[in-house]
Amino acid sequence: MTHDTTNDPRPAAPGDGEPSRREVWRMFDRIAARYDLANRVLSAGCDLAWRRRMARLLPGGESLRLLDIATGTADQILLLLELVPRIRQATGIDLSEKMLAVGRAKALRHGLEARAVLKAGDALAIPEPDASFDVCTIAFGIRNVENVPVALREMRRVLRPGGRALVLEFSRPAAWFRPLYSFYLLRILPVLGGWLAGEAQAYRYLGTTVKTFASGEDFCDLMRAAGLVDVRAVPLRLGIATIYRGDAPS
Repeated sequence: MTHDTTNDPRPAAPGDGEPSRREVWRMFDRIAARYDLANRVLSAGCDLAWRRRMARLLPGGESLRLLDIATGTADQILLLLELVPRIRQATGIDLSEKMLAVGRAKALRHGLEARAVLKAGDALAIPEPDASFDVCTIAFGIRNVENVPVALREMRRVLRPGGRALVLEFSRPAAWFRPLYSFYLLRILPVLGGWLAGEAQAYRYLGTTVKTFASGEDFCDLMRAAGLVDVRAVPLRLGIATIYRGDAPS
């Protein structure tokens, strides 16, 4: 089942050769059922290790309230809840209802439904009050946001003073590895993604956006411009992915 776009309140971006926001969300709806399997296979399990690394970068505090943006099938939020008992309450937001449905089923299976609230929500207008979370995460989702500076300002807005934003995203790897990596992204990944998830377009989109998205110090500058401080980048696996961290001023 796809969204009836005649009644869909979510705006589509102007046509510019790239998929509109609505097209991206519908694409994720279509691959929701096999999204986790495809991620595990296509990353050779690295995505789980990278998600676990986020737990080591959480801020201090005996009791944390967490917001996960573009939560999808809730991989990140559920893993953090399992690894970090001091996260007392976590909220995940996403614009793909089918991805959220998969996430809710996973939360139920893991016995985490009482600690994880998964609901519809837009990174560009987070439906939460100012200064309401200790940590705000987004894993492999910031590339899909139409206006990254606005999304980062929204993350900053909902963080309490001293709270932390953590962004896990694909990035441009070490120079010597880039040709091979580009070949995998643009040639191999769409074929494997089409086979695993039945949606080659989604993985062509991933490869294209990874190559063009802000990376390294360029992305750190975007976080600083959003009002975050003590910003730093933590490269992972030859720089294939990076965790960016930044704190809300105390």
